[in-house]
Amino acid sequence: MRENFSDIKYMKRAYELAAKGRGKTSPNPMVGAVVVKNGKIISEGWHKKCGGPHAEVIALKKAGPAAKGAALYVTLEPCFHFGSTPPCVDQIIQCGIKRVFIGHQDPNPLTKGKSIRKLKKANIKVAVGLLEKELRRLNEAFLTVMIKGRPFVTAKIAQTLDGKIAAANGHSKWITSARTRAYAHRLRDNYDAIMVGIHTVLKDDPYLNGKRKAIKKIILDSTLKTPATARIFKESQKHQCIIVTTQKAPAKKVKMLEQKGAKIIVCAQKKGRVDLGGLLKILAGEALTHILIEGGAQTVGSALKEKLIDKMQIFVAPKIIGDQAALSSVQGLEIDNVNHAIKLDSVETKSIADDIVLEGYVKYRKR
Repeated sequence: MRENFSDIKYMKRAYELAAKGRGKTSPNPMVGAVVVKNGKIISEGWHKKCGGPHAEVIALKKAGPAAKGAALYVTLEPCFHFGSTPPCVDQIIQCGIKRVFIGHQDPNPLTKGKSIRKLKKANIKVAVGLLEKELRRLNEAFLTVMIKGRPFVTAKIAQTLDGKIAAANGHSKWITSARTRAYAHRLRDNYDAIMVGIHTVLKDDPYLNGKRKAIKKIILDSTLKTPATARIFKESQKHQCIIVTTQKAPAKKVKMLEQKGAKIIVCAQKKGRVDLGGLLKILAGEALTHILIEGGAQTVGSALKEKLIDKMQIFVAPKIIGDQAALSSVQGLEIDNVNHAIKLDSVETKSIADDIVLEGYVKYRKR
């Protein structure tokens, strides 16, 4: 089945609908659907939350009997399996849809290619791959969990022009402007969890709260130094705070923090620290698909060293500290050749007040 300009237009609309679910559907993907008949959109739908009806079902229900003989544009292969809802592929067939345009195949083994084959077997014309690159990027967190078995990881850094996040004496408030900080705070709602190292907790005593939703707070604390009075426990529900430690943690302290409502995960060690790779596998099992690392320099450096960061958001303030003893935004990589430096790809920039925000995908050097 050949696509034309109109097909791209309708899939772009399905993309726009899917994007409305950003930060709301995890661990499910964001999906949008459009039903078209006689060159006109007759109904639309998008997946609003995990456990709720899927985009295709919403759109088909709105279309009613008019769906018979129509075309369906959906950003992801319709589900094949029973979950919180029945298989979408069966409902598409039952409604009499004649053509289905799918953004890309679902990598979930429960569905992968099965719905496409079932639609074709029902004599429905199917086209796959319309706006595939853009739609894969939209659901990069879901795809990472399905393909790599770990959450998609974004690291956020606020630094000066010379790459510093604090003066030599530790003073760091504030690197960026109030407007930039407010923007960064709003972005937290796009993630399932925020991760920081224990030094950030001890130094800054942050709340780590989202703006409009409750997000998980993950603290890397190999010897369990987190104070029971830390502000991360304020305005937090039970198990919203996840403290990741090792066998070095005192049992008495474990019990104390559990009484504060924290969930304690005892993780394997790697060079005396929490094994980040192993932890991410565990967090995927906790239905977390997108994690934001907010600090500190050692945590970001360790994750980059292990090639676990997928994307970076760097907030750069037009300031210079100019002190070698001042804290750099990333530590511990030990790169001895400029040509071996980690690079960012597909970089996008924007300005907020006098600050610059750079966002790009981490491109690791192949050995």
